[in-house]
Amino acid sequence: MKFNKDVSSSRRKSRKAHFQASSGERRKIMSASLAQDLREKYNVRTIPIRIDDEVVVVRGGNKGRSGKVVQVYRKKWVIHVERLFREKKNGATVLCGIHPSNVMITKLKMNSGRERIIARKAAGTAQAKARSTDTVMA
Repeated sequence: MKFNKDVSSSRRKSRKAHFQASSGERRKIMSASLAQDLREKYNVRTIPIRIDDEVVVVRGGNKGRSGKVVQVYRKKWVIHVERLFREKKNGATVLCGIHPSNVMITKLKMNSGRERIIARKAAGTAQAKARSTDTVMA
């Protein structure tokens, strides 16, 4: 069921919007889920990924491997993690591109901007929980 008449449910338009997204929009789309202990600590489920976050791969051929994010390649919708290489036919090694939805953040690189993002998202989560308990009690 469609709830917002201003948002198209057309597959064609959704794909066009996704692949023509600006760098700032791609940053938000390229979010990764937090590990369980970080979820409980910050009361946040996902956050946009950045360089120097420590992640563990949870899907794909590299499942279970962990490392630090060395590059966030927004143009190709992938991140590069240290120690995750693939050998080319000519013998050269290149970093494997992994989509952020296939990793889980185990350690955050904190700065003032990230602290503000977490505080804002946690406040929204708390407000939504309070609203849902009010409707249950009524």
